[in-house]
Amino acid sequence: MHAMEESLRGKLLIASPALVDPNFARTVVFITEHNDEGAMGIVLNRPSETGVDSVVSELAEIAAGEPVYVGGPVQPEALVLLAEFTNLEAAAWIVVADVGLASADVDLAELASSVRRGRVYAGYSGWGAGQLEAEMEVDSWIVEPPLPAELFPEDPATLWSDVLSRKGGQYSLIARMPADPSQN
Repeated sequence: MHAMEESLRGKLLIASPALVDPNFARTVVFITEHNDEGAMGIVLNRPSETGVDSVVSELAEIAAGEPVYVGGPVQPEALVLLAEFTNLEAAAWIVVADVGLASADVDLAELASSVRRGRVYAGYSGWGAGQLEAEMEVDSWIVEPPLPAELFPEDPATLWSDVLSRKGGQYSLIARMPADPSQN
């Protein structure tokens, strides 16, 4: 196993067609941490059927009318808030620009005044030391820096193809590929 060459923190991982894990098929993952010990991220384009209001009413002001998103297969019972912070001190850590994760011990009632917008995720995506690097070597993921709007996509269903189309070239072809190639 070789040492990590470059941190992917703050980048998007777009699932390639070669990635067969159903947890990640056609997903876009925002990497929130990546170092020699492993990586953590949040799947941005998997809304659930459950509304934020029904799960954690204290966050309804931040994510009113929004679904809870499935952030990944790790700790699906844990809620994670990805937000654009107006008060950076309310963040557990900032990933890129003013976007980061809320601290678990922040007062939820005061949080609304510290963020511009946010999304609630159930669970997250995690990789052990060297695991993500191994997946990268077999072309499971396509890396792309995010545009600010892609971190809180208006239409999560098109995020995967939108990011690939924006990347251009051969990725534009992948973006138009049907989920089931036999349907082509």
